[in-house]
Parts: sequence; structure tokens; C-alpha cells
Amino acid sequence: MNCQSHLPLAGGIPVNRRWFLRDCGIGLGKLGLATLLGNALAAPRADAAIAQPASTQGPKPPHFPGKARAVIHLFMAGAPSQLDLFDNKPELLKHDGKPLPPSIIGGQRYAFIRPDAAVMAPRFPFAKHGQCGAELSSLLPHTARIVDDIALVRSVTTDQFNHAPAQIFFNTGFSQPGRPCIGSWVTYGLGSEARDLPSFIVMSTGSGLSGGSANWSSGFLPTTHTGVRLRNQGAPILNLANPPGIDARLQQDTLELARSLNQQNLDQLGDPEISTRIASHEMALRLQTSAPELTDLRSESAETLALYGCDPDKPSFARACLLARRMVERGVRFINIYHEGWDAHSDVSGNHTNLCKITDQASAALVQDLKQRGLLDSTLVVWGGEFGRTPMVESNPALGRAKGRDHHPQAYTMWLAGGGIRGGQTIGSTDDFGFHPVEDPVHVHDLQATLLHCLSLDHERLTYEFQGRRFRLTDVHGKVIHKLFS
Repeated sequence: MNCQSHLPLAGGIPVNRRWFLRDCGIGLGKLGLATLLGNALAAPRADAAIAQPASTQGPKPPHFPGKARAVIHLFMAGAPSQLDLFDNKPELLKHDGKPLPPSIIGGQRYAFIRPDAAVMAPRFPFAKHGQCGAELSSLLPHTARIVDDIALVRSVTTDQFNHAPAQIFFNTGFSQPGRPCIGSWVTYGLGSEARDLPSFIVMSTGSGLSGGSANWSSGFLPTTHTGVRLRNQGAPILNLANPPGIDARLQQDTLELARSLNQQNLDQLGDPEISTRIASHEMALRLQTSAPELTDLRSESAETLALYGCDPDKPSFARACLLARRMVERGVRFINIYHEGWDAHSDVSGNHTNLCKITDQASAALVQDLKQRGLLDSTLVVWGGEFGRTPMVESNPALGRAKGRDHHPQAYTMWLAGGGIRGGQTIGSTDDFGFHPVEDPVHVHDLQATLLHCLSLDHERLTYEFQGRRFRLTDVHGKVIHKLFS
């Protein structure tokens, strides 16, 4: 080859090849570098092995031996009043209509009531139940029958005062959207035992959720760990049915082509979101059969439907609880049921009477049903909201409010059952007015650490590197509540 031969350029200026390689800023070295970079980009990344479709991710080994394999979280969004359901305070009866002592309130400010607002006594009588003698409100007759199977935690405290931040904080350990939720951390840590259903499923049975989908987001974890929401009406999951004109053969050919193309991209780039796409296609195909089978309750006995108070053909909290038990039987790892509407700024009596009629029987039935089937020891059930309610009354004629309670982050009550938790006990207590914890305060991060502990996961070891540092659900606080297991 004659390297001195000339190549004509626009305008008739002759240029030889040596000039082109030297003076056009490319150079042989740069051409070689470009080739090497191209090969490097085309080669599979070292971490591509971890970015496999969820269908290939079976159960992962836990950090230590334990009992629980699944969680059903009954989230009472809007914040139930602990003072009218779980935490009996006779002192409030004595001070009914009078302001709380200033020493109790301190510098606490409220959005809708003045610090000198009058005390409002509990709206319902309390009585002791079970061998443990735990006191519960008359609004909870069904929970009263399982009181020896649950552990009451009466000293829960949170950092957040408003609904959306508090709901997101409880679920993700952070008050703003963007962090992985508990269900995502659990499936990331333990993998999936369900081949034909998502490992993390979400249901909502109330009137709207302040924190929205941030409550079940996988955040910066791979999106294979995001919760899959089941609808209350119509198809449980959208877009599972084939459109007109698409038969099984065409569907299979289309999926195989899409998988082949996606797999090529995954092999080249190692992007975990491509893995999510592959897994979503595979799961959608299996859900065409498994989702209708899951939600068809005709196989349940009349006795079981009566236990839950469930009409199998009508969306309800009871139906969601029964579905949750069926999901556990099919290997689903984490189930969220959100029931909204507990935000009783007015008429706490009427609000809680209605909501307890909806939730009390099914919540108790879920524990009973799991126990009868030998599933309670391996399933943790959690019941509660994002914060509590004030001992002071909220009454605002301008807003049409009377005999309600404002948000109260300092102290509230939750209960847990199964998963290694010892039932028939009460952890923590509050002062005479139910305002502050005075014994065994339990922070939300402590509950998160304990939930992971039930699943044999160490909350300090379950981490994920993102933006240059390692994050965890309890970032960076929390301690396991060992009393719950003793």
C-alpha cells in the first residue's frame, strides 16, 4: 500500500493517509484505545451474575436460624387512637374537660389544637381479657379473643408528625421517598419462595394512602424487589390478559424474541433493570394462571369465610386478610394490607366504631386461621399505624371538627403475633395521660430491626451500596426488642 497516495477532500485539497492519521486528532493509539474500550463495553460485567431474573432467585440463606419465613403487615393508615383502643388511662377520666398540666406537654406544638386544649377521656370502656389479663377497648371484641397470642407494644414512638412522612418513615426508615421499603429489603435479603407469584404483594382496602407508592417502592434496590399491588376490582393485576388476536403460540414466540433481545443487552451491560424487565415478562406469563387462582375463594370453606366475615365476591379488608393467608401458603414472602381512614380529627368515636367493625374480626381471624393451619410460628403478623393520637380534644368549629384527636408521634400502640413473638405480653408503658413513654420506649427503627430479626436477618448486616456508601433499613439506628421473644 502506498502511504503517500493522496485522497481528495472537499475543495480539491490533496491529503495523504499519514497526514489524516496524524493531524485529524485520531492517531493510531487512539484508534487502538477505541477498540479496547469497545471490547470492554461489549464484555459482560463482573457483577452481571447478580443481575439475574427474579425467577432464578430462589430462597437465600438467612443470617442465623429463626422461625419466620413471611410477614403480613396490617397497616392502619391514618393512625388509630391508642387511647380509645389499647392504652387505658383512668387519669384521663379525672381530667376530662380540663387542660393537661404544662409539665406534660412541654414545648410540643400541634397543627390543629392549642397546647391548652382540654383533655378528652377515652370514648369506650376497657376490660381485661385472656390469661394475660391485657386491657382492650370494647371496640375490639375479636382481638380480645386472641389476646394471649399477640404481644402489645404500648410505647412506640416515631420522628414524624404528618401522615405521608410518617408512613414512608415506618416503611422505609426515612421520611422522604426514594429509600427501599421493608418488603423490598426482606426479598432482597431472603429471595423468593414463590415461583408463580411475586414475592412482595400489596393490597389497599381503604380511602386513600397519604404516602402512596413510596411505601412499597424498592428505592435504589433493583426494581425486582418493588411490591406488586393487587387491585380490589376487576382483574387483580392489569394487562395480564392477551389482547384480541393474540393466541398462545404468538404470545410465546413474542416472549421468546423479547427475552433473547433483553438477554443480549443484559450480557453486554449487566444492568439489573434489564433483569427486572426479563423477570417481569416471565412473571406476567405465570400470573395469567396464578393470579386468578389465588383470588378465587370458592375453594374456601363456609366456616373459613364466616371466621373472617368475608364475602368472597366483594372487595373488603376481610377478603384481603384471607388472600394474605393464601399468599403465605403459596410462598409469598411479604404482604402489605393498607386500610386507610383512621385520621379522626373529628368524631373519633364514630370513626373508630366504623373502622373496628371493618377490621377487628378479620385481623383476629387471620391470626386464628394461621394458628389452626400451623402457619403462625412461621408468619409474623404486625398491626398498627404511623403514629398515635393526642389525649387532648380537637374541636374546631371553623373546620367542622368536634371530639376528635390530633396527631401524636410521642407514644402509640401496635401489636405483633407469630414469627417467634411470645404472645400474651405487653411491652412498654406510657405516663398517666398516655403522652410519653415511661418504660421501654420502642422507636420505629427498633420495630424494623425486630421485624428483620424475626426473619433471621441482622439489620446491621443487611446493607446495599449506593452512591458511595452502604445503606440499611434502620439507617443508622435501631435495636432488636429481645423482650418480645422471651
